[in-house]
Formats: sequence, structure tokens, C-alpha cells
Amino acid sequence: MDWGAIIENTFRGLLGEQFIYFALAAIGLNMHFGYTGLLNFGQAVFMAAGAYGLSMSVATLGLNFWWGLLLGIVVFPLILALLMGIPTLRLRADYLAIVTIAASEMFRIIARSPSLDRWTGSSDGLTAFANDFYDMSPFSTGGRYFFGLFIGNQMWVVLVGWIVLALVVLLVWLMMRSPWGRVLRAIREDEDAARSLGKNAYWFKLQALMIGGVFGALGGLLRAIGTQSAQPQNFITDVTFFAWVALILGGAAKVGGPVAGAAILYGILNFTDVFLRQLVDNGYISESIMDGTQVGQVRFMLIGLGLILLAAFRPQGIFGSKEEMALDDR
Repeated sequence: MDWGAIIENTFRGLLGEQFIYFALAAIGLNMHFGYTGLLNFGQAVFMAAGAYGLSMSVATLGLNFWWGLLLGIVVFPLILALLMGIPTLRLRADYLAIVTIAASEMFRIIARSPSLDRWTGSSDGLTAFANDFYDMSPFSTGGRYFFGLFIGNQMWVVLVGWIVLALVVLLVWLMMRSPWGRVLRAIREDEDAARSLGKNAYWFKLQALMIGGVFGALGGLLRAIGTQSAQPQNFITDVTFFAWVALILGGAAKVGGPVAGAAILYGILNFTDVFLRQLVDNGYISESIMDGTQVGQVRFMLIGLGLILLAAFRPQGIFGSKEEMALDDR
């Protein structure tokens, strides 16, 4: 058993790119569900908005990288939030859930359309749009950094990602301690009571939807930069539910809950992947029970089992509280 490889891959999951992307997406969901009580089952579409906002700006429209950041982080996700929120936020919570999951699938299918190949790259997507970002890297392309966990370009993405993640966490902490954040919590607990005190619940919910969408777009944009690719298959429905798993694991309505949940999720996924493969390769697990090609499926089965146990014994998540999980769906 190569315990060095097992530990290295586990820490890469705890600290690396996938953790950062999904922590940001889960923070957006926390803004929606944890603090405001909005059911968003289409966070992948906000992540796609960030990725395609940048990639289309640079690769298709010929704009510079900084304009692409503006479109990917602000313009695209805000337009999406308005399109989905304006007709649904006056209705029950389940209407928003239906609209968001439908919008996510519609975006993916439209982006794959051959007729839009000039704009979106169709199924192949868009590539090589983040060269300006990597040109700013202080790290050597072939060098290994942070105890050998990351090579040069990876280290640059991880460093920038950690800075962005820290700033977002700080921003959420400040917002939730403000009067604005207290209104969101009041709307989640009892929207009618908040209205009776003169608060425009519809406008506050729309603001929360837009801000959470921007956080999700940040995750998608960084994912696109990290892979130098924006493809429709990178934003399938599973992506939304990975963000939900991170949120549920860490605990809703806790500032650090989504971050802890994403770290735990990808730490476990990386650990089980390498650990199970080594058990198979070294003969500790017979190939009649499981072979190397089945490890990928088995690790997700283990995550599913863990979620079942979590739902049974601690439904509020590892760091959450039961009171924060209450949802008024009127």
C-alpha cells in the first residue's frame, strides 16, 4: 500500500481546485436555501453562466480577459437570476425549484446545439480563453509547489481560488451580520411576518437569488479557467447536486458550512478512489468482488451511504443546527 500517494491525493481533494469550485457553488446555494429559504435545483446554470460569460467574451467576441470576467461574474448570472426570479419568487418555493432545474437543462441543451457552434463551440465547447490569466502566474510551469501537491498552473489557480473563496466567505459573514442579512433570515422563518413589518420580501428574495447566482458563477468561471475549457457536459444536473451535497454535509445557514462540506466531500472522494484502487491492485479485494473500473462507482455509493446515515442521525449537517433547516414553502 502506497500510503504516501493516498495521503497526497486526500489533501489534494481537501485543498485543490474541485474543492474551491464546489465550495463557491455551495456558498451560493447557502445564500439561496440556507439564509433565504429558496429552493434552487439549477446552480449548474449559474456556474455555466460564469464559464460561458468568460469563454464567449474572449474566444467568440474577441474581448479581453477582464471584460470576460465582468460578463461572467456579473452580467450573465444577474440576467439569469432576473429571468428566473421575476416570474417565480411571488409563488411557492417549489416553483423556483422547477424553473431552475429546467433552466439548467435548457442552457446545456442549447449550448450543445450545432447551430450555435460559432458562439458556444457546440458539444466541443470553447477552449484556450484564459491565456492572459496564466501569463500572470508567478509559478514555473513544470515546478511542483505546496509540498508537491500542485504543479505550476494548478498552483496559480488554487492560490487565486483560495483568495477568492476567502473574500467570498468574509463578504457573506459581513452580510449576514448586517440588517439586510437579518431580513433574509426573517423571510426564511416567516415571510408574512416580515411583510407585516414593511419589508419587501419579493425584492429581498430576488437580491439573494442574484447574489447567490454570482457566487455560483464565480465557481463555474474558476472551473473554466482551471481546465481552459467551457463545455456543456461540465454543467450537467449532477453538478448542482454535488453542490447540494457539500452544503448538506457542512450545514446550511452557517458561513463556513459549505466550505467544510466541500472539503470533506472531495477529501473523501479522493481518499476512497486511491485507497480502493490500491486494495484491488494489492489483492486485498478480489476482482470477483470489485475491479479497478468499478472503483469510481463504489466511491459514490459510499458517499450515498454516508448521506443516508447523516440524514438519519444528523440531518442539519456536521456544523449546522436543526432550526436553520426549517423551510416555509408558502
